[in-house]
Amino acid sequence: MLTYTPPSLHLHLHLHRYPHSTTISSSFHHHPNHPTTTAPDPVLRIHNSKTTSFLHHRQPATTTTNETKSPPQEYENDHHHHRDSEDKPKTPPHILPPQEKQNILEMSLVTKRGPQFPGSIYANSLPSLQSVIQTQNEDDEDDEEVMIRRALDIRRKVTAEVFKAAMKKGKFGITYSTNLVNRLPDFIDHVMIEAAALKRSPEFKDSTFNLRAKLVIDHSNVVPLIRWLKHNNLSYPKIAKLICMSKGNLDSIRRLVEWLKTVYVKGEFLGATLLKSGDDILHRRLEELDEIVDYLESNGVRRDWIGFVISRCPRLLSYSMEEVKTRVDFYLNMGMNENDFGTMVFDYPGVLGYFTLEEMNQKVNYLKEFGLSTEDVGKLLAFRPQLMGCSIEERWKPLVKYLYYLGISRDGMRRMLTIKPMIFCFNFETTIAPKVQFFRDIGVREDAIGNMLVKFPPLLTYSLHKKIRPVVIYLMTKAGVTEEDIGKVIALGPELLGCNIAKTLEVNVKYFLSLGIRVRQLGEMIGDFPKLLRYKVDLLYPKYQYLRRTMVRPLQDVIEFPRFFSYSLEERIIPRHKIMVENRVNFKLRYMLACTDEEFNQRVADKVERRQRFESGRMDDAVSDSQMAEGTWGKTESSSLSS
Repeated sequence: MLTYTPPSLHLHLHLHRYPHSTTISSSFHHHPNHPTTTAPDPVLRIHNSKTTSFLHHRQPATTTTNETKSPPQEYENDHHHHRDSEDKPKTPPHILPPQEKQNILEMSLVTKRGPQFPGSIYANSLPSLQSVIQTQNEDDEDDEEVMIRRALDIRRKVTAEVFKAAMKKGKFGITYSTNLVNRLPDFIDHVMIEAAALKRSPEFKDSTFNLRAKLVIDHSNVVPLIRWLKHNNLSYPKIAKLICMSKGNLDSIRRLVEWLKTVYVKGEFLGATLLKSGDDILHRRLEELDEIVDYLESNGVRRDWIGFVISRCPRLLSYSMEEVKTRVDFYLNMGMNENDFGTMVFDYPGVLGYFTLEEMNQKVNYLKEFGLSTEDVGKLLAFRPQLMGCSIEERWKPLVKYLYYLGISRDGMRRMLTIKPMIFCFNFETTIAPKVQFFRDIGVREDAIGNMLVKFPPLLTYSLHKKIRPVVIYLMTKAGVTEEDIGKVIALGPELLGCNIAKTLEVNVKYFLSLGIRVRQLGEMIGDFPKLLRYKVDLLYPKYQYLRRTMVRPLQDVIEFPRFFSYSLEERIIPRHKIMVENRVNFKLRYMLACTDEEFNQRVADKVERRQRFESGRMDDAVSDSQMAEGTWGKTESSSLSS
């Protein structure tokens, strides 16, 4: 609600000695005719430059528009006011809360103020820092150590703000700058110490801390370095860690990154390579690193592979030259040549740097317990170096116990290890045991599972849900294999589980069905000979044509003996068929093909002999019959003549 103010009530402006501050109080509380009341403490309002200049400009005009006073009266009022001000006791300084003191201390150390609306508190000026420190010392008697820590925290915050300002000047976003600065506590302390040290220089004796911190940051070229590292695909956490690792020597980062590019380390792996190659990598000489690279290249690691090897095994750069030679000789002494060693390092770079020599010796000795020689272990590691990354206690021993439980002997394990060494890199609980249980569920006998795994070790590397189970379902639904026979089919022909359904199984099934074979009959054929579906149609077609057109055999012969398609047409089927034709003998396909050459020749000879006996027996019978007929005819003739 608006109220009318009498003309006698005028606004007096009392300008205190606070810099750029103005105290506003109403003359309503000082009018002589007004009842005496206790005047409240004047409220401090800190104005910006526009409102302050306006008040200073309006003060003379306001006084001239007041009621006309005679000089004596004006002098008397001023003298009276001066006397009242002397008699009035001094008010104690305004007590600030602790959080407000902390904010004033921080704001006093920052040159740039945050934008605030006109008339807000502490917009352009602050209370005297000396008065704040004085009241702080009077209010709480803190330890000197606490005060030093508080001052250091404030300095760190100020340094961080100066660093953010430099990042902003370098065209970095606020969020990126804030995230990066929050991860640079060590570098912020380094800048703070260097800025404090500049105070000793006569040139910067009277300069502010903010100016000195800005000079340190600009002189270090950290902002252009951050831009360059970001251009090389390094994220801000990696950039921050690298800057802290450099311990102020930022040139070492750029120098090492340029060297990594010369050995073909890709930009996406630069950060990880620098961070994982040891804390002292930034302080190593480039000549030492070149010596390591040249030694690896001389032992079979190609120059264009070095970048891949280093990016996958950065720890290699932290080793001395003697350590690298010892590790390389460990593998070369097992019979590896340079080509095998080079490909082994390329396939699994960690084989050189991730394990101690003691661990490497223990794993080699454990592999020898399967009956392998040192040279065999060398060939095995050259083919599958990932074996060195497996733990003996956590991976190999539990797997060996499980294979023994399945009835697999040590020789069987050696066969599995040499044919498919990747099996010994698997976790048997999550990879092998579920497959074995699936084989049990479909009817594979317990004693046949171990033999099946030894016969075809790659079976354990196939996916249960993407490879094994779909093949079993296809055999039962499309190929006519019954539920009773599926276990026998898988046990006798585990290689079927490795066939592609669309490119191999389905093509063969369609071909056999096109010959007139029914689905049920095809299932029986697969049960007798599971390998039938693994042959290519280009090999099956000539054999079937020869069987039907040249040998003139019925389709039923193939249904009864599907192994016919497993024999070579040129080396077995045609030669034996010619022998049978020449000797005028005939056998079923089973007796014709499922035997050795000696057995086949013996069968042919026996058949020829039996035929000759049969034929000779018929000749003897014919002669005796003719003789008996001639005797009867003679007797008849003689009797007729006598009569």
